[in-house]
Amino acid sequence: MDGPRDEPAQRLGRQPATTVAELSHIGLELFIRNGFDATTVDDIAEAAGIGRRTFFRYFPSKNDLPWGEFDALVASMRSYLMSRPAEVPLLTAIRTAVVEFNRFPNVEDSYHRARMTLLLTVPTLVGHSTLRFAAWRRAVAEFAASRLGAAPEDLLPQTIAYTYLAVSIAAYERWLHEDGASVIDLLEQAMDDLGDAFAGVAGG
Repeated sequence: MDGPRDEPAQRLGRQPATTVAELSHIGLELFIRNGFDATTVDDIAEAAGIGRRTFFRYFPSKNDLPWGEFDALVASMRSYLMSRPAEVPLLTAIRTAVVEFNRFPNVEDSYHRARMTLLLTVPTLVGHSTLRFAAWRRAVAEFAASRLGAAPEDLLPQTIAYTYLAVSIAAYERWLHEDGASVIDLLEQAMDDLGDAFAGVAGG
């Protein structure tokens, strides 16, 4: 009887994926080509030249793969926000953090577009995004609370966090429907409009 299925023999062609980014790219290619629901973990592992157990060392589930290095990016955003000098206004700091969080090298553009298409349109992933977006909002709310002398769960920090997330999603939905558009330009445009609405709040 065969033992547990894990590492395949070394195959010709593409070398085994060895980073979160590489495995994410392979999965995204398969999702776009074959559909998210039709693509299995086994399909991704085979294409990456790794075993199922190795896949799950990178991602807890198939639903987590399109998010790529999201957790690390949220951690970096939190560190960036908390390191802003007190003289940097609250909303200025958040605006800069949101822009930098969403800035990717040009070589990543096609993958990022595929990623956001999946995350915003595939029902399974839209539901799963609730947990992921909660971590993003928490990072913003904690920073806002630290500046406002409030708790992260208080209404104003939560309102700020939810609002900036909504602005980001709106910019991405516009980006996916505009060929040649820059998501950074759209984010900055949306936040300029938001800044007018938030004028005078917490020194923003």
